[in-house]
Amino acid sequence: MPQRILVLIAHPAHRRSRANAALRAAAKTVEGVTLHDLYEAYPDFLIDVDHEQALLQQHDVVVFQHPVYWYSSPAILKEWQDLVLEHGFAYGRAGTALAGKALLSAVTAGGTETAYGPEGLNRHSIPEFLRPYEATARLCRMRWLPPFILHGTHLLDAPALARHAAEYRALLEGLRDAPAEVAHPPHHAHAPGGH
Repeated sequence: MPQRILVLIAHPAHRRSRANAALRAAAKTVEGVTLHDLYEAYPDFLIDVDHEQALLQQHDVVVFQHPVYWYSSPAILKEWQDLVLEHGFAYGRAGTALAGKALLSAVTAGGTETAYGPEGLNRHSIPEFLRPYEATARLCRMRWLPPFILHGTHLLDAPALARHAAEYRALLEGLRDAPAEVAHPPHHAHAPGGH
């Protein structure tokens, strides 16, 4: 049975982001994917917790799609987590609503993969910065999936962006169609010369 996928988009200026726009457009073409732009839905940050929890219960895979902002996510995704992933719903003895669902981080970064290495400017890899999300998945009894990471976004030309968007679309289709078999390696896309 196909899995239903909820893509939570958290980008305060997605119309100005070529990379996130390309990923968003790719996700929009996948049947079974629900796109939910948190900044569009909640420009005032007044998150409808009941609605968000109902959305989570209606889907099998949850994707956090966002740019890396200060080694984390834009503010609305943190607000969403703080309010929606309540004790008794998402975790705790009675908090089993998300048990067995999968969580995927799909992130974009202006810095190259080298910049996110032990010798680079940021000293740590993006998967290391994503550890709080991995811990969140574990606490909520979810399956943590290897992240989809698009490095060096400002260096990517249109054909490269299209190629990475197609890879993202294929990943979502794989999660929809064969979730047990999709144990993809982390996707570290980057601009030429970004290693």
